[in-house]
Amino acid sequence: MAFQELLNQVGSLGRFQILQISFVLFLVGLVVPHITMENFTAAIPNHRCWAPILDNDTASDNGSRILSQDDLLRISIPLDSNLRLDKCRRFAQPQWHLLHLNGTFSNETEPDTEPCVDGWVYDRSNFLSTIVTEWDLVCESQALNSVAKFSFMIGLFIGAIICGHLSDRFGRKFILTCALLQFAITETCVAFAPSFFIYCLLRFLAGMSVEPISVNSNLLILEWTNPKFLGMVAVLTSCAASIGYVILAGLAFLFRIWHHLQLAMSVPIFFFFILTRWMSESARWLIVTNKPQKGLKELRKVAHMNGMKNSGNTLTMEVVEASMKNELEAAKRKSSPRDLFHTPILRNRICVLSFMRYLFTVSIFGLSLHLQHLSTNIILLRFLSSALGILISVIGHFVLNHMGRRITQLVLMSLRGIFMLTAVFVPQEMQTLRIIVVTLAAALSSLCMCVSNLHINELLPTTLRATGMGVIGMFGNSGLFLAPLFMLLATYSANLPWIFYGGFSILYGFSVFLLPETKNQPLPDSIHDVGNDWKDSRQAKEEDSIIKVTRF
Repeated sequence: MAFQELLNQVGSLGRFQILQISFVLFLVGLVVPHITMENFTAAIPNHRCWAPILDNDTASDNGSRILSQDDLLRISIPLDSNLRLDKCRRFAQPQWHLLHLNGTFSNETEPDTEPCVDGWVYDRSNFLSTIVTEWDLVCESQALNSVAKFSFMIGLFIGAIICGHLSDRFGRKFILTCALLQFAITETCVAFAPSFFIYCLLRFLAGMSVEPISVNSNLLILEWTNPKFLGMVAVLTSCAASIGYVILAGLAFLFRIWHHLQLAMSVPIFFFFILTRWMSESARWLIVTNKPQKGLKELRKVAHMNGMKNSGNTLTMEVVEASMKNELEAAKRKSSPRDLFHTPILRNRICVLSFMRYLFTVSIFGLSLHLQHLSTNIILLRFLSSALGILISVIGHFVLNHMGRRITQLVLMSLRGIFMLTAVFVPQEMQTLRIIVVTLAAALSSLCMCVSNLHINELLPTTLRATGMGVIGMFGNSGLFLAPLFMLLATYSANLPWIFYGGFSILYGFSVFLLPETKNQPLPDSIHDVGNDWKDSRQAKEEDSIIKVTRF
C-alpha cells in the first residue's frame, strides 16, 4: 500500500484529479442512462386493431360518417375480460346490432372475431414512435419486446466477463477507449437499424461496452485519489448518474420519435472518445504490473499539473523502487484470475460479493426495467425519481463519511426495500401514495449502486481489481436475466414480484456485515495486502484498547 506515499508527493486531490473526475462524471451521466433507454424507445403505447370503418379515410360504409367515434369502436372492436377495448382482436364484420344493446352483448350468438390482420392503431399522445410501433411488437409479437431488453442484458453479462481480465492486462485507459468507441458507434447505428434483428444485435454490442466503460472509468478515479476523498467521489458519481437520467427524461419529452432520442443520447459520446487521449493511465496499475518507468512518467505528469514541481523533480526510479519494493517484487510474477481464489480471505470476499451483487442486480434492475408497470407517465416518474436522487446523493455524502461503507449500505438498501414493500400494501385506490414510495425507492438506486461499487473496489487488490470486478459481475449479472423473469409472477399476484425485489434489497443491506469496513483505509495493491489488512486492522484495534487500559 506504499503507493499512497507517492500519491501524497504528487498531490492526492489537485487540478489533475479534478479534471479527471469531471471527465468521468460527464461520461457516467451520458452512458449509464442507456441501460434503461428502452423505458422510452421501447415503450408500449395503448393500441387496438386497425379497422376499415374506423381508420380508412375513404370508407363511407352505411353512412358511418354520421356515427360518433365511440359508436364506431363499439361495432368494430370487441371488449376483453376487463370490459376494455381488446388490443389484439377485431370483429370480422361490423356488428351494427350492438348499437341497440345499451352496452351489453347479445346472448344469442357470439360475433366472429379475427386477429389484427391489417395492423394496429397506436396511441401517440406520449410517443410518436417507438420500436414497438415501428415493428409491431404487440400481441403475438409482444415477447420480442423482452428479447430486445434481454439482448442488451446478455451484452452486459458478457462484457463483465471479458473486461476484467483485459483491463488488468492491457490497462484501464486502453480498454476504456476501445469500449467507448464501440459504444458510440453501435448506439448511434441503433437509430438507423433497418430491422428488429439488427436492432437487437447492435444493442447486444452496446451492452458489451457498458461494463468496461463503467469499471475502468471508476478505476481511473479511485486509483488516483486519496482514500479520504473516495466517499465524495462515490456521491458525485451518483449525482452524475441521476443528472443523466434527468437529461434522458427531458430529451424523451422533447424528442417523441425514438430515432431522434437515440441519436441525441449517442452522438455526444464521440466527443468524449476524443477527449480520452488526454487522460492519464493509472500509475498504481503501471507500477504493480512491473512497468515502473511508465508509472514514474505518469506521476511526474500529475505532479506538474498539480503544481508540485519540486516533488516532480525529486521523483526518481530509486524513490519509486524504494517505496514500492514489495509490490515490484510481487509484480515479477504474472497475476491470473485463479489468484482470486488462492487466498482464503480473498476467496471468501469474492463469494460474498458475488452473492450480494446478485441480490443487488435483481432488486435494482427489477425496479428500473419495469417502471412502466407503475405509471403510464414514465417520463414524469423518471424525472422525479432522478431529481430526488440528486438530493439524496448530497445527503448520502455526510452519511458515508460519518457512518462508513457498511452502515451506509445497510441504511440505504433497507430503506429502499421498505419503500418497495410499502408500495405492495398500499391500496390501489391510493395510487398517488404508491407512486411516491416507489419514486423514493428509485431515487435511492443510483447512490446505492455507487456506494456498492466503491466498497467492492476498496476490497480488491490493484493487480486483480478489474478481474475481480469481472468475476463478481459475471455471477451478479445473472440477476439481469432473472429480474424480468420475476415479473412473470405477476400472473399469480400483481404484488409478488415487488415483494421479491424489496426483500432482496433488505437482505443485501444485512449481508454487508460479512465484509470488513474500508472507510479511510488505503487501497490494497497486492494479494499480500488483502491477506494482511484484516489482521493489521484487528491488531491496531487491540493495541488501541491496550493503550486505553494502560492510561487508566
